[in-house]
Amino acid sequence: MGFTGAGAAGRVVLITGGGTGIGAAIAERYAAEGAHVVVVGRRIGPLEEISAAVGATAIAADAADGAAARDVVSQVLNRFGRLDVLVANAGGHGFATVGDTDDAAWAAALRANLTTAFTMARESLPALIETKGQIVIVSSLAGLFAGPSVAGYTVGKHALIGLTRTLARDYGRSGVRVNAVCPGWVQTPMADEEMDEFAAQAGLDSRADAYLAVTADVPLGRPARPAEIASIVRFLGSGESSYMTGAVLVADGGAHIVDVPTLAFEHAGM
Repeated sequence: MGFTGAGAAGRVVLITGGGTGIGAAIAERYAAEGAHVVVVGRRIGPLEEISAAVGATAIAADAADGAAARDVVSQVLNRFGRLDVLVANAGGHGFATVGDTDDAAWAAALRANLTTAFTMARESLPALIETKGQIVIVSSLAGLFAGPSVAGYTVGKHALIGLTRTLARDYGRSGVRVNAVCPGWVQTPMADEEMDEFAAQAGLDSRADAYLAVTADVPLGRPARPAEIASIVRFLGSGESSYMTGAVLVADGGAHIVDVPTLAFEHAGM
Protein backbone atom coordinates (compact mmCIF):
# COMPACT_ATOMS: atom_id res chain seq x y z
CA MET A 1 0.00 0.00 0.00
CA GLY A 2 1.45 3.37 -0.94
CA PHE A 3 2.07 6.32 1.33
CA THR A 4 -1.03 8.43 0.73
CA GLY A 5 -0.39 11.40 3.01
CA ALA A 6 0.62 14.73 1.55
CA GLY A 7 3.14 15.48 4.28
CA ALA A 8 6.69 14.21 4.53
CA ALA A 9 6.64 12.88 8.11
CA GLY A 10 7.69 9.25 8.24
CA ARG A 11 8.60 9.04 4.57
CA VAL A 12 11.95 7.54 3.57
CA VAL A 13 13.80 9.79 1.14
CA LEU A 14 17.02 8.92 -0.68
CA ILE A 15 18.97 11.86 -2.15
CA THR A 16 21.97 11.50 -4.44
CA GLY A 17 24.46 14.34 -4.48
CA GLY A 18 23.11 15.07 -1.02
CA GLY A 19 26.20 16.53 0.62
CA THR A 20 26.16 20.12 -0.64
CA GLY A 21 24.15 22.73 -2.49
CA ILE A 22 20.70 21.77 -3.71
CA GLY A 23 21.00 18.22 -2.39
CA ALA A 24 21.82 19.39 1.12
CA ALA A 25 18.91 21.85 1.02
CA ILE A 26 16.56 19.05 -0.05
CA ALA A 27 17.81 16.92 2.84
CA GLU A 28 17.23 19.79 5.25
CA ARG A 29 13.71 20.41 3.95
CA TYR A 30 12.58 16.79 4.20
CA ALA A 31 14.24 16.26 7.58
CA ALA A 32 12.55 19.36 8.99
CA GLU A 33 9.20 17.77 8.19
CA GLY A 34 10.04 14.50 9.93
CA ALA A 35 11.17 12.38 6.99
CA HIS A 36 13.86 9.72 7.28
CA VAL A 37 16.55 11.11 4.99
CA VAL A 38 19.46 9.24 3.42
CA VAL A 39 22.10 11.27 1.59
CA VAL A 40 24.44 9.63 -0.91
CA GLY A 41 27.60 10.92 -2.56
CA ARG A 42 31.18 10.01 -3.26
CA ARG A 43 32.69 12.25 -0.57
CA ILE A 44 31.89 11.20 2.98
CA GLY A 45 32.94 14.51 4.57
CA PRO A 46 30.12 16.71 3.22
CA LEU A 47 27.63 13.89 3.71
CA GLU A 48 28.53 13.54 7.37
CA GLU A 49 28.34 17.29 7.83
CA ILE A 50 24.79 17.62 6.51
CA SER A 51 23.77 14.42 8.25
CA ALA A 52 24.93 15.76 11.59
CA ALA A 53 23.11 19.04 10.96
CA VAL A 54 19.72 17.57 10.03
CA GLY A 55 19.74 14.04 11.47
CA ALA A 56 20.11 12.20 8.16
CA THR A 57 21.91 8.97 7.33
CA ALA A 58 25.07 9.28 5.21
CA ILE A 59 26.20 6.64 2.71
CA ALA A 60 29.33 7.16 0.64
CA ALA A 61 28.83 5.53 -2.77
CA ASP A 62 29.09 6.10 -6.50
CA ALA A 63 25.47 6.31 -7.65
CA ALA A 64 26.50 5.50 -11.23
CA ASP A 65 27.84 2.08 -10.23
CA GLY A 66 25.20 -0.63 -10.34
CA ALA A 67 26.55 -2.73 -7.48
CA ALA A 68 27.03 0.34 -5.30
CA ALA A 69 23.51 1.58 -6.06
CA ARG A 70 22.02 -1.82 -5.19
CA ASP A 71 23.91 -1.79 -1.92
CA VAL A 72 22.61 1.69 -1.09
CA VAL A 73 19.01 0.62 -1.63
CA SER A 74 19.63 -2.54 0.39
CA GLN A 75 20.98 -0.49 3.29
CA VAL A 76 17.96 1.81 3.14
CA LEU A 77 15.53 -1.11 3.18
CA ASN A 78 17.39 -2.90 5.96
CA ARG A 79 17.31 0.19 8.13
CA PHE A 80 13.87 1.66 7.36
CA GLY A 81 11.95 -1.15 5.69
CA ARG A 82 10.78 0.96 2.75
CA LEU A 83 11.71 3.66 0.24
CA ASP A 84 9.21 6.37 -0.68
CA VAL A 85 11.14 9.00 -2.63
CA LEU A 86 14.28 8.98 -4.75
CA VAL A 87 15.76 12.39 -5.54
CA ALA A 88 18.31 12.03 -8.34
CA ASN A 89 20.33 15.19 -7.82
CA ALA A 90 23.93 14.18 -8.49
CA GLY A 91 25.64 15.94 -11.40
CA GLY A 92 28.56 17.96 -12.70
CA HIS A 93 31.32 17.71 -15.32
CA GLY A 94 31.11 18.47 -19.02
CA PHE A 95 32.26 22.09 -19.24
CA ALA A 96 33.83 22.34 -22.71
CA THR A 97 32.86 22.48 -26.37
CA VAL A 98 32.42 19.26 -28.36
CA GLY A 99 35.74 19.86 -30.08
CA ASP A 100 37.52 20.21 -26.75
CA THR A 101 35.87 17.17 -25.12
CA ASP A 102 37.92 13.98 -25.33
CA ASP A 103 36.53 10.49 -24.82
CA ALA A 104 37.32 10.41 -21.11
CA ALA A 105 35.71 13.79 -20.45
CA TRP A 106 32.62 12.81 -22.45
CA ALA A 107 32.24 9.59 -20.50
CA ALA A 108 32.71 11.42 -17.20
CA ALA A 109 30.06 14.01 -18.11
CA LEU A 110 27.45 11.41 -19.00
CA ARG A 111 28.31 9.30 -15.98
CA ALA A 112 27.93 12.23 -13.60
CA ASN A 113 24.85 13.83 -15.12
CA LEU A 114 22.88 10.90 -16.56
CA THR A 115 24.12 7.50 -15.44
CA THR A 116 23.85 8.40 -11.75
CA ALA A 117 20.11 9.03 -12.17
CA PHE A 118 19.52 6.07 -14.50
CA THR A 119 21.32 3.57 -12.29
CA MET A 120 19.86 4.69 -8.99
CA ALA A 121 16.36 4.81 -10.48
CA ARG A 122 16.73 1.30 -11.87
CA GLU A 123 17.89 -0.11 -8.57
CA SER A 124 15.22 1.78 -6.58
CA LEU A 125 12.25 0.82 -8.75
CA PRO A 126 11.27 -2.43 -7.01
CA ALA A 127 11.10 -0.65 -3.65
CA LEU A 128 9.29 2.36 -5.12
CA ILE A 129 6.74 0.13 -6.86
CA GLU A 130 6.04 -1.46 -3.48
CA THR A 131 5.30 1.92 -1.88
CA LYS A 132 3.89 3.62 -4.99
CA GLY A 133 6.62 6.18 -4.49
CA GLN A 134 8.09 9.07 -6.40
CA ILE A 135 11.27 9.89 -8.30
CA VAL A 136 12.31 13.51 -8.65
CA ILE A 137 15.09 14.14 -11.16
CA VAL A 138 17.04 17.38 -10.85
CA SER A 139 17.97 18.45 -14.36
CA SER A 140 18.83 22.06 -15.20
CA LEU A 141 17.93 24.93 -17.47
CA ALA A 142 20.75 23.36 -19.48
CA GLY A 143 18.35 20.46 -19.99
CA LEU A 144 16.19 22.75 -22.13
CA PHE A 145 18.67 25.17 -23.69
CA ALA A 146 22.35 25.27 -24.57
CA GLY A 147 24.94 27.49 -22.95
CA PRO A 148 28.42 28.16 -24.32
CA SER A 149 31.12 25.52 -23.92
CA VAL A 150 29.09 23.09 -21.78
CA ALA A 151 28.56 20.24 -24.25
CA GLY A 152 28.71 17.25 -21.93
CA TYR A 153 26.71 18.95 -19.21
CA THR A 154 24.04 20.15 -21.66
CA VAL A 155 23.63 16.76 -23.35
CA GLY A 156 23.47 14.96 -20.01
CA LYS A 157 20.88 17.34 -18.60
CA HIS A 158 18.78 17.12 -21.78
CA ALA A 159 18.90 13.33 -21.50
CA LEU A 160 17.53 13.52 -17.95
CA ILE A 161 14.30 14.93 -19.39
CA GLY A 162 14.05 11.86 -21.61
CA LEU A 163 14.77 9.61 -18.65
CA THR A 164 12.03 11.34 -16.65
CA ARG A 165 9.48 10.81 -19.40
CA THR A 166 10.34 7.20 -20.14
CA LEU A 167 10.24 6.28 -16.44
CA ALA A 168 6.89 8.06 -16.06
CA ARG A 169 5.52 6.30 -19.14
CA ASP A 170 6.67 2.83 -18.17
CA TYR A 171 5.95 2.83 -14.43
CA GLY A 172 2.88 5.01 -14.04
CA ARG A 173 0.61 1.94 -14.05
CA SER A 174 2.70 0.61 -11.18
CA GLY A 175 1.93 3.73 -9.16
CA VAL A 176 5.36 5.32 -9.45
CA ARG A 177 5.37 9.00 -10.39
CA VAL A 178 8.45 10.61 -11.95
CA ASN A 179 8.95 14.34 -12.48
CA ALA A 180 11.86 16.67 -13.17
CA VAL A 181 13.00 20.09 -11.99
CA CYS A 182 15.07 22.44 -14.16
CA PRO A 183 16.74 25.12 -12.03
CA GLY A 184 18.50 28.14 -13.46
CA TRP A 185 21.33 29.78 -11.53
CA VAL A 186 21.34 28.65 -7.89
CA GLN A 187 23.74 29.89 -5.23
CA THR A 188 25.60 26.65 -4.55
CA PRO A 189 29.29 25.92 -3.94
CA MET A 190 29.66 24.78 -7.57
CA ALA A 191 28.03 27.97 -8.87
CA ASP A 192 30.13 30.06 -6.47
CA GLU A 193 33.28 28.65 -8.06
CA GLU A 194 31.95 29.52 -11.50
CA MET A 195 31.10 33.04 -10.34
CA ASP A 196 34.57 33.54 -8.89
CA GLU A 197 36.12 32.50 -12.19
CA PHE A 198 33.71 34.67 -14.16
CA ALA A 199 34.37 37.68 -11.93
CA ALA A 200 38.12 37.35 -12.43
CA GLN A 201 37.82 37.04 -16.21
CA ALA A 202 35.25 39.84 -16.54
CA GLY A 203 37.06 42.25 -14.24
CA LEU A 204 34.25 42.30 -11.69
CA ASP A 205 34.92 43.15 -8.05
CA SER A 206 33.15 40.27 -6.35
CA ARG A 207 31.18 37.05 -6.58
CA ALA A 208 28.03 39.03 -5.83
CA ASP A 209 28.70 41.23 -8.86
CA ALA A 210 29.12 38.11 -10.97
CA TYR A 211 25.75 36.72 -9.86
CA LEU A 212 24.16 40.07 -10.68
CA ALA A 213 25.76 40.00 -14.12
CA VAL A 214 24.58 36.50 -15.05
CA THR A 215 21.03 37.24 -13.87
CA ALA A 216 20.81 40.77 -15.31
CA ASP A 217 18.33 39.67 -17.98
CA VAL A 218 16.38 37.29 -15.72
CA PRO A 219 12.96 38.76 -14.83
CA LEU A 220 13.46 38.18 -11.08
CA GLY A 221 16.99 39.55 -11.35
CA ARG A 222 18.68 37.15 -8.96
CA PRO A 223 19.80 33.54 -8.58
CA ALA A 224 17.76 31.06 -6.59
CA ARG A 225 18.51 29.99 -3.05
CA PRO A 226 18.94 26.21 -2.68
CA ALA A 227 15.96 26.13 -0.32
CA GLU A 228 13.74 27.47 -3.10
CA ILE A 229 14.58 24.52 -5.33
CA ALA A 230 14.21 22.16 -2.39
CA SER A 231 10.62 23.30 -1.89
CA ILE A 232 9.77 22.33 -5.48
CA VAL A 233 11.43 18.94 -5.09
CA ARG A 234 9.52 18.35 -1.85
CA PHE A 235 6.23 19.19 -3.64
CA LEU A 236 6.94 16.70 -6.43
CA GLY A 237 8.08 14.07 -3.92
CA SER A 238 4.83 14.17 -1.95
CA GLY A 239 1.13 13.43 -2.22
CA GLU A 240 0.50 17.10 -2.98
CA SER A 241 1.49 16.45 -6.61
CA SER A 242 -0.56 13.23 -6.82
CA TYR A 243 -1.74 13.70 -10.43
CA MET A 244 1.58 14.84 -11.85
CA THR A 245 3.97 12.54 -13.67
CA GLY A 246 6.32 13.12 -16.57
CA ALA A 247 6.24 16.85 -15.85
CA VAL A 248 9.17 19.23 -16.12
CA LEU A 249 9.01 22.21 -13.76
CA VAL A 250 11.29 25.14 -14.61
CA ALA A 251 12.61 27.20 -11.69
CA ASP A 252 14.81 29.87 -13.25
CA GLY A 253 13.41 33.22 -12.15
CA GLY A 254 11.73 33.55 -15.54
CA ALA A 255 14.87 33.22 -17.68
CA HIS A 256 13.21 30.84 -20.13
CA ILE A 257 10.45 33.32 -21.03
CA VAL A 258 12.87 36.02 -22.20
CA ASP A 259 12.94 36.66 -25.94
CA VAL A 260 16.69 36.86 -26.52
CA PRO A 261 16.55 38.85 -29.80
CA THR A 262 14.73 41.70 -28.05
CA LEU A 263 17.32 42.12 -25.29
CA ALA A 264 19.22 44.61 -27.42
CA PHE A 265 16.19 46.92 -27.33
CA GLU A 266 16.02 46.75 -23.53
CA HIS A 267 19.75 47.33 -23.17
CA ALA A 268 19.41 50.37 -25.42
CA GLY A 269 16.64 51.75 -23.18
CA MET A 270 13.99 51.44 -25.88
